[in-house]
Amino acid sequence: MPLTTHTVYFENPVGRLSEHANGYAIVQYKPGKRVFTEFQALLTHLGHLLQRRGWHKVLTDQRAMAPFTDQEQTWIREAWMSPLTSRRQQTLAAVLLPHDVFARLSSNLVMQDAREGTLVYHIFDDELAAGTWLRQAP
Repeated sequence: MPLTTHTVYFENPVGRLSEHANGYAIVQYKPGKRVFTEFQALLTHLGHLLQRRGWHKVLTDQRAMAPFTDQEQTWIREAWMSPLTSRRQQTLAAVLLPHDVFARLSSNLVMQDAREGTLVYHIFDDELAAGTWLRQAP
């Protein structure tokens, strides 16, 4: 099922946040440089969606994404991976890695940091496998 057929919850120049009928959020990053406040807005809305729906699963489509900046990496660590955040349950993220080599490297750095936090990543080559994993995950 293509990612573009789901209900759009929020969209800005950084990406699109959608709701999947099977109980998970979809984040699709757009190509190009990002404004940090717009990046924060996208992920803040993701947090609101997960909390509002009582969900803990996300499909993150990073295929078109530019590399995370140092500022974005720090913010993800502090806002999403810290056990001190308001989320008590682990967030499961199925990740479609970026095509860009440098973006892939920055994503890998973020995922390495996730080992000690509340965000658990699994990497997939296609959205069908990622969606299947999310539907089967507890």
